[in-house]
Amino acid sequence: MNFALSVLDLVPVCTGSTPAEALRRSVDLARLAERLGYARYWLAEHHALASVASSAPEILIGHIASATTSIRVGSGGMMLPNHIPYRLAEIFRTLEALHPDRIDLGIGRAPGTNGAASRALRAAGSEHFSSMMNELLRFGGDQPYGPGHPYARVTAMPTGVPLPPMWILGSSGASAAAAGAAGFGYSFASHFSTEPPGPAFRAYREAFKPSAAFPEPHAILGVSVVCAETDAKADELAQSMDLTWLRINRNQYLPIPSPAEAAAHEWTDMDREDVRQQRKLSIVGAPATVRARIEAMVEATQADEVMIVTNIHSHAERLASYERLTEAFAEQRKAA
Repeated sequence: MNFALSVLDLVPVCTGSTPAEALRRSVDLARLAERLGYARYWLAEHHALASVASSAPEILIGHIASATTSIRVGSGGMMLPNHIPYRLAEIFRTLEALHPDRIDLGIGRAPGTNGAASRALRAAGSEHFSSMMNELLRFGGDQPYGPGHPYARVTAMPTGVPLPPMWILGSSGASAAAAGAAGFGYSFASHFSTEPPGPAFRAYREAFKPSAAFPEPHAILGVSVVCAETDAKADELAQSMDLTWLRINRNQYLPIPSPAEAAAHEWTDMDREDVRQQRKLSIVGAPATVRARIEAMVEATQADEVMIVTNIHSHAERLASYERLTEAFAEQRKAA
């Protein structure tokens, strides 16, 4: 079974630390991921969440790319309704010019935040996604506006630099066929979506038309993982994630709590059932447990790549989780 491993970073903010510290710690994870052989490092866009500091992925991408040398760095993703397409084309052309052949442009249609923050962002509605994508591609140089169009003489700088390879992010499968028909990459967010990824991946591949950036289809499966020495230890670490999800679902926006804080929480039966359902979307366990679950998901979906997101309280344990995961696959592949 041949598939790549990658990293999705939401820049988690934990109790006892600050958002600024969380941002600086992303470099630690990116450098570790590069050393361990992860294929790419993506940064998400979220707003108005006290537990997530990745509000400006375009800045973090440049920062991470400058702190590393070979790993691909990109957005997972830029939420297109929050951005002016012309401006986005300029930003990612600039990133591509500074870090050639290392940048990815992942695009999503969701706002990545709540209604109030969407209004503060002056976000467009998701119904404008297709027209905004068309505008982005035209300013990116694929099919520039022709004579007579108001934007015909508008140039996205720097010229002579293409947009990076583009990916469509999905969580329901609605955009899978469109991503394939456009010759883009496709990434499915199994780390928070309750929809099965298999149908979306099939729709993507069936509609796929080769492009310069993607001669072949490439599908990424996003997975939430907590990997520790034992299943019991992983479960303990994941309780921070459990309580964070519970609070967000109840519109309580707080930093990620420690396992001790989670254990001290007064859990109701309804809380425990909600967490039990949410935990189904995560893979939590010892290396062998996690590896087996990931392999089963890849076999079921035929994913080309698995992108791992790990949101727990301890920075050291978060780094160790990524390291254990690569060791588990290295041992398995060596034995095979």
